[in-house]
Amino acid sequence: MTNNEQPTPSHMLDLKEWSKDNALNIFRTADEMSQILGRTIKKVPALQGFTVANLFFENSTRTKLSFERAAKALSADVMNFSASSSSLSKGESLKDTLRTLDAMQADLYIVRHGVSGAPYQLQKWTNAAIVNAGDGRRAHPTQALLDAFTFRTSFPNFDGFGGKKLVIVGDLMHSRVVRSNVELWTKLGAQVTLCGPNSLVPPALAAFEGVERNLNLAEAVEGAHAVMAVRIQHERMQKGLFPSLAEYRMRYQLNEKIMERAHPDALVMHPGPMNRDIEISGSLADSERSVIEKQVANGIPIRMAVLYTLLVGRKKS
Repeated sequence: MTNNEQPTPSHMLDLKEWSKDNALNIFRTADEMSQILGRTIKKVPALQGFTVANLFFENSTRTKLSFERAAKALSADVMNFSASSSSLSKGESLKDTLRTLDAMQADLYIVRHGVSGAPYQLQKWTNAAIVNAGDGRRAHPTQALLDAFTFRTSFPNFDGFGGKKLVIVGDLMHSRVVRSNVELWTKLGAQVTLCGPNSLVPPALAAFEGVERNLNLAEAVEGAHAVMAVRIQHERMQKGLFPSLAEYRMRYQLNEKIMERAHPDALVMHPGPMNRDIEISGSLADSERSVIEKQVANGIPIRMAVLYTLLVGRKKS
């Protein structure tokens, strides 16, 4: 670590404590991890002797599997915890459950929880590192990192995030992905435009420097270098936040016609899970502009980089 660099935080609870240089170091480490994943034998002993525990209190496909894949590619031992089949269902407290896992010598916990702030509470009860894999509406830092990494690696002569424009459209109120992306992309120097129904675009999100709020999708995507659709989270919202799905599709669906207003090289992004032909047209999701599958693939090297940085890289700095 040079004198000008900030120290690496002990946890990844959100991206507030992670500086621009910290994030760029994650990207550089992820570049190296991508090379490992391109080999015939996609595994190195970097985390041999470390134990990583997946604590998922909410359902997950992409995040859970990519963290598991990342840990195993680095040769860590992995424990997978399922809340529904654990002693939590018998009345055991979350704190006692964590103490049980600590007794099994877990070095790092990957936590997804429906309650905002749960990973912050857990880090008070353990000396192990904590990675937030999504908590309520609050944060999903590794998703934002993989989104920005995907953008960075999609252009042969990428010259930085300065002057680039990201548009995020959809249910922004209930999205932890949106909050983390706003935090990261603005920190990296990009402009972020938020768009969606008025009831689903909280004015507070536009308080970040470099963020604007535009409820007209055609205007919002003008000149954008990347446009990200996020799904309507029916499970987290009350009724009446917008008139109907039909009207939502008409005004806010990301499709080929809308993308004509974006930059000619603009990327189409979606963090998943995706509701085809609602927030994004199926044909656009499958088009050459789409990097949705690349986002999923990049979850592995980014999460390898996060695990390595928290368990090994920080100790070497």
